Amino acid sequence: MKTIVICSGGLDSVTLAYKVATERTLNGLVSFDYGQRHKKELGFARKAADRLNVPHHLIDISEVGKMLSGSALTDDVDVPEGHYAEENMKITVVPNRNAIMLAIAYGVASAQGADSVAAAVHGGDHFIYPDCRPGFIRAFETMQNLALEGFSSISLYTPFLEKTKADIAAEGARLGVDFADTWSCYKGGAIHCGRCGTCVERREAFDIAGVDDPTDYEDPDFWIATVEKAKQKAGA
Repeated sequence: MKTIVICSGGLDSVTLAYKVATERTLNGLVSFDYGQRHKKELGFARKAADRLNVPHHLIDISEVGKMLSGSALTDDVDVPEGHYAEENMKITVVPNRNAIMLAIAYGVASAQGADSVAAAVHGGDHFIYPDCRPGFIRAFETMQNLALEGFSSISLYTPFLEKTKADIAAEGARLGVDFADTWSCYKGGAIHCGRCGTCVERREAFDIAGVDDPTDYEDPDFWIATVEKAKQKAGA
């Protein structure tokens, strides 16, 4: 299966790229500049492509991103801190982002004669992001089958859809992913902040998976009390 991976440069999508390179034919990585508040993650996507010896295509949709205002990822809005299961994390939603990226990736796959598009959506995203949920993934693949009917036959590969972030960390360790060459933090500083939702999720995932976390954090212990608070709230 010739497969194109949508790769942000984060732990999930880089692990997916390694998984595809091991199990399928990896045609290349596609990343998007959608006007996000920092571009640091895109350099890590390029590093992954270099390591896997495949092309890296950076697609500029920043003009589209300017219209998707109001998110902490695209606008001058404070990045929320805490656990991903908190309601305040909904400010990180970029409307229709995955649908836009997937539609473009499908077009690229069709033009390149690929058989599949791979995306690293996972179970931990379901609470916050509607375009990461199983219903959306199924409906999007059905829509694309109709959009390319009689022209291309492309499947949507989402092996982490029902997996946890910890499952992905364990898979990445098995595949030999250099986690130091992945970027998760929404703030985009010199090192991971350790306090935003993605940093907390990242640190918690490594802990649950029993995998060494090579990441440097500005606040390396913030996640402990944050995760405990989330557990208590969930059990209430």
